Amino acid sequence: MQSLEDELDTARQLAVADLADAIESIGFECTRCGACCTADDEDDHTATVFPDEVRDLQQAAATGDEEREWRDVARPMPYGLAESEDGDLEGETFEWALQTDGCGDCVFYEEDDAGRGSCVAHDDRPLICQTYPFSIALAGTSQPMGEAVSEEGIVRAHECEGLGRDISRDDAEELARALKERAIRELEEAIAVRDRYRPADPGPGEVVVHDSEGAKRMDGTPLED
Repeated sequence: MQSLEDELDTARQLAVADLADAIESIGFECTRCGACCTADDEDDHTATVFPDEVRDLQQAAATGDEEREWRDVARPMPYGLAESEDGDLEGETFEWALQTDGCGDCVFYEEDDAGRGSCVAHDDRPLICQTYPFSIALAGTSQPMGEAVSEEGIVRAHECEGLGRDISRDDAEELARALKERAIRELEEAIAVRDRYRPADPGPGEVVVHDSEGAKRMDGTPLED
Protein backbone atom coordinates (compact mmCIF):
# COMPACT_ATOMS: atom_id res chain seq x y z
CA MET A 1 0.00 0.00 0.00
CA GLN A 2 1.30 3.44 -0.91
CA SER A 3 2.02 5.95 1.82
CA LEU A 4 -0.09 9.08 2.13
CA GLU A 5 2.91 11.05 0.88
CA ASP A 6 3.04 8.90 -2.27
CA GLU A 7 -0.69 9.33 -2.79
CA LEU A 8 -0.29 13.09 -2.37
CA ASP A 9 2.41 13.11 -5.04
CA THR A 10 0.04 11.19 -7.33
CA ALA A 11 -2.75 13.69 -6.67
CA ARG A 12 -0.50 16.63 -7.48
CA GLN A 13 0.41 15.08 -10.82
CA LEU A 14 -3.19 14.44 -11.92
CA ALA A 15 -3.97 16.04 -15.28
CA VAL A 16 -7.05 18.27 -15.16
CA ALA A 17 -7.78 17.42 -18.80
CA ASP A 18 -7.90 13.69 -17.99
CA LEU A 19 -10.22 14.30 -15.04
CA ALA A 20 -12.45 16.47 -17.24
CA ASP A 21 -12.55 13.69 -19.85
CA ALA A 22 -13.77 11.27 -17.18
CA ILE A 23 -16.40 13.71 -15.91
CA GLU A 24 -17.62 14.32 -19.46
CA SER A 25 -17.82 10.58 -20.06
CA ILE A 26 -19.92 10.02 -16.93
CA GLY A 27 -21.96 13.19 -17.41
CA PHE A 28 -23.48 15.44 -14.77
CA GLU A 29 -25.83 18.35 -14.26
CA CYS A 30 -27.06 19.53 -10.86
CA THR A 31 -30.85 19.25 -10.65
CA ARG A 32 -31.05 21.10 -7.31
CA CYS A 33 -32.87 18.12 -5.80
CA GLY A 34 -31.17 18.76 -2.43
CA ALA A 35 -30.35 15.10 -1.78
CA CYS A 36 -26.66 15.85 -1.19
CA CYS A 37 -27.51 18.59 1.34
CA THR A 38 -30.14 16.83 3.41
CA ALA A 39 -30.43 13.91 5.80
CA ASP A 40 -31.37 10.49 4.50
CA ASP A 41 -33.66 7.97 6.20
CA GLU A 42 -30.92 6.79 8.56
CA ASP A 43 -28.30 9.49 9.08
CA ASP A 44 -27.90 13.25 9.35
CA HIS A 45 -26.16 15.07 6.53
CA THR A 46 -22.38 14.66 6.84
CA ALA A 47 -19.89 16.61 4.71
CA THR A 48 -16.25 17.11 5.64
CA VAL A 49 -15.11 20.71 6.00
CA PHE A 50 -11.52 21.90 6.48
CA PRO A 51 -10.65 24.35 9.29
CA ASP A 52 -9.98 27.24 6.88
CA GLU A 53 -13.28 26.51 5.12
CA VAL A 54 -15.07 26.80 8.46
CA ARG A 55 -13.58 30.26 8.93
CA ASP A 56 -14.56 31.27 5.39
CA LEU A 57 -18.13 30.18 6.07
CA GLN A 58 -18.16 32.05 9.37
CA GLN A 59 -17.38 35.25 7.49
CA ALA A 60 -19.71 34.48 4.60
CA ALA A 61 -22.62 33.86 6.96
CA ALA A 62 -21.91 36.92 9.11
CA THR A 63 -24.79 39.27 9.87
CA GLY A 64 -23.49 42.81 9.62
CA ASP A 65 -20.27 42.90 11.60
CA GLU A 66 -21.24 39.87 13.67
CA GLU A 67 -19.47 36.67 12.59
CA ARG A 68 -21.10 33.29 13.13
CA GLU A 69 -19.71 31.09 15.88
CA TRP A 70 -17.60 28.08 14.89
CA ARG A 71 -20.26 25.68 16.14
CA ASP A 72 -22.88 27.44 13.98
CA VAL A 73 -20.92 26.29 10.92
CA ALA A 74 -19.26 23.01 11.90
CA ARG A 75 -19.73 20.08 14.24
CA PRO A 76 -17.39 17.25 15.22
CA MET A 77 -17.39 14.42 12.71
CA PRO A 78 -19.66 11.94 14.51
CA TYR A 79 -17.82 8.76 13.51
CA GLY A 80 -16.08 7.17 16.47
CA LEU A 81 -17.88 9.23 19.10
CA ALA A 82 -19.99 7.56 21.78
CA GLU A 83 -23.24 8.71 23.33
CA SER A 84 -23.14 9.60 27.02
CA GLU A 85 -25.84 8.76 29.54
CA ASP A 86 -27.26 12.26 28.99
CA GLY A 87 -27.50 11.66 25.24
CA ASP A 88 -24.56 13.91 24.37
CA LEU A 89 -21.64 12.82 22.22
CA GLU A 90 -18.26 12.26 23.83
CA GLY A 91 -14.81 11.03 22.91
CA GLU A 92 -12.23 11.80 20.22
CA THR A 93 -12.85 12.19 16.51
CA PHE A 94 -11.05 13.41 13.41
CA GLU A 95 -12.07 16.38 11.25
CA TRP A 96 -15.20 18.49 11.10
CA ALA A 97 -18.56 18.13 9.38
CA LEU A 98 -20.86 20.91 8.26
CA GLN A 99 -23.37 21.78 10.97
CA THR A 100 -26.90 20.43 10.65
CA ASP A 101 -30.31 21.74 11.67
CA GLY A 102 -32.96 19.97 13.73
CA CYS A 103 -33.94 17.85 10.73
CA GLY A 104 -30.37 16.70 10.09
CA ASP A 105 -30.03 18.86 6.96
CA CYS A 106 -27.08 21.16 6.26
CA VAL A 107 -27.68 24.53 7.93
CA PHE A 108 -26.84 26.30 4.67
CA TYR A 109 -29.52 24.49 2.66
CA GLU A 110 -32.79 26.21 1.84
CA GLU A 111 -35.74 25.40 -0.44
CA ASP A 112 -37.90 27.84 -2.35
CA ASP A 113 -41.68 27.63 -2.60
CA ALA A 114 -41.34 25.25 -5.55
CA GLY A 115 -39.18 22.86 -3.54
CA ARG A 116 -35.97 23.67 -5.43
CA GLY A 117 -32.97 23.60 -3.16
CA SER A 118 -30.12 26.07 -2.93
CA CYS A 119 -27.06 26.75 -0.81
CA VAL A 120 -27.13 30.14 0.91
CA ALA A 121 -23.32 30.08 1.07
CA HIS A 122 -22.88 28.82 -2.49
CA ASP A 123 -19.85 30.97 -3.39
CA ASP A 124 -18.01 29.84 -0.24
CA ARG A 125 -19.14 26.22 -0.09
CA PRO A 126 -16.49 23.62 0.82
CA LEU A 127 -14.61 21.67 -1.83
CA ILE A 128 -16.54 18.50 -1.05
CA CYS A 129 -19.74 20.34 -1.94
CA GLN A 130 -18.23 21.91 -5.05
CA THR A 131 -17.22 18.51 -6.40
CA TYR A 132 -20.16 16.31 -5.43
CA PRO A 133 -21.01 13.67 -6.68
CA PHE A 134 -17.43 12.94 -7.75
CA SER A 135 -14.37 11.76 -5.88
CA ILE A 136 -10.83 10.60 -6.62
CA ALA A 137 -9.96 6.98 -5.87
CA LEU A 138 -6.82 7.50 -3.80
CA ALA A 139 -6.15 6.26 -0.28
CA GLY A 140 -6.60 9.13 2.16
CA THR A 141 -9.32 10.87 0.14
CA SER A 142 -12.97 10.80 1.16
CA GLN A 143 -15.64 8.83 -0.70
CA PRO A 144 -18.94 10.62 0.03
CA MET A 145 -22.39 9.08 0.17
CA GLY A 146 -21.47 5.41 0.06
CA GLU A 147 -20.08 3.26 -2.71
CA ALA A 148 -19.43 4.58 -6.21
CA VAL A 149 -22.16 3.90 -8.77
CA SER A 150 -19.99 4.73 -11.77
CA GLU A 151 -16.29 5.06 -12.46
CA GLU A 152 -14.01 6.25 -15.21
CA GLY A 153 -10.33 5.69 -14.54
CA ILE A 154 -9.47 7.25 -11.18
CA VAL A 155 -12.71 9.26 -11.04
CA ARG A 156 -15.63 7.87 -9.07
CA ALA A 157 -19.24 9.05 -9.22
CA HIS A 158 -21.60 8.59 -6.29
CA GLU A 159 -25.36 8.33 -6.20
CA CYS A 160 -27.00 11.45 -7.66
CA GLU A 161 -29.96 11.96 -9.98
CA GLY A 162 -27.90 14.44 -12.02
CA LEU A 163 -25.47 11.78 -13.28
CA GLY A 164 -25.59 10.86 -16.95
CA ARG A 165 -26.62 14.32 -18.12
CA ASP A 166 -24.67 16.39 -20.65
CA ILE A 167 -21.99 18.69 -19.25
CA SER A 168 -20.07 21.34 -21.17
CA ARG A 169 -16.30 21.10 -21.50
CA ASP A 170 -15.82 24.35 -19.58
CA ASP A 171 -17.96 23.06 -16.68
CA ALA A 172 -16.20 19.69 -16.75
CA GLU A 173 -12.79 21.38 -16.54
CA GLU A 174 -13.92 23.67 -13.71
CA LEU A 175 -15.21 20.66 -11.80
CA ALA A 176 -12.01 18.74 -12.57
CA ARG A 177 -9.82 21.53 -11.17
CA ALA A 178 -11.84 21.60 -7.97
CA LEU A 179 -11.74 17.80 -7.75
CA LYS A 180 -7.94 17.77 -8.05
CA GLU A 181 -7.64 20.55 -5.46
CA ARG A 182 -9.90 18.64 -3.09
CA ALA A 183 -7.87 15.43 -3.43
CA ILE A 184 -4.67 17.33 -2.67
CA ARG A 185 -6.22 19.14 0.29
CA GLU A 186 -7.68 15.93 1.75
CA LEU A 187 -4.32 14.20 1.61
CA GLU A 188 -2.46 17.21 3.05
CA GLU A 189 -5.04 17.31 5.84
CA ALA A 190 -4.72 13.57 6.52
CA ILE A 191 -0.93 13.82 6.76
CA ALA A 192 -1.09 16.83 9.08
CA VAL A 193 -3.69 15.16 11.31
CA ARG A 194 -1.55 12.03 11.51
CA ASP A 195 1.60 13.97 12.36
CA ARG A 196 -0.04 16.25 14.96
CA TYR A 197 -2.19 13.64 16.69
CA ARG A 198 -1.67 13.11 20.39
CA PRO A 199 -4.23 11.19 22.52
CA ALA A 200 -6.32 13.73 24.39
CA ASP A 201 -8.30 11.56 26.85
CA PRO A 202 -11.44 13.72 27.01
CA GLY A 203 -13.59 13.48 30.12
CA PRO A 204 -17.26 12.43 30.34
CA GLY A 205 -19.44 14.52 28.01
CA GLU A 206 -16.43 16.09 26.33
CA VAL A 207 -15.46 15.91 22.65
CA VAL A 208 -12.01 16.54 21.20
CA VAL A 209 -11.60 17.01 17.44
CA HIS A 210 -8.21 16.39 15.83
CA ASP A 211 -7.66 18.34 12.63
CA SER A 212 -4.61 19.60 10.71
CA GLU A 213 -4.16 22.45 13.20
CA GLY A 214 -4.16 20.22 16.29
CA ALA A 215 -6.67 19.18 18.94
CA LYS A 216 -9.72 21.42 19.38
CA ARG A 217 -12.81 21.69 21.53
CA MET A 218 -16.28 21.59 19.99
CA ASP A 219 -16.27 25.38 19.67
CA GLY A 220 -13.12 25.28 17.54
CA THR A 221 -10.75 26.63 20.19
CA PRO A 222 -7.40 24.85 20.66
CA LEU A 223 -7.47 22.29 23.45
CA GLU A 224 -4.17 23.59 24.84
CA ASP A 225 -5.59 27.08 25.53
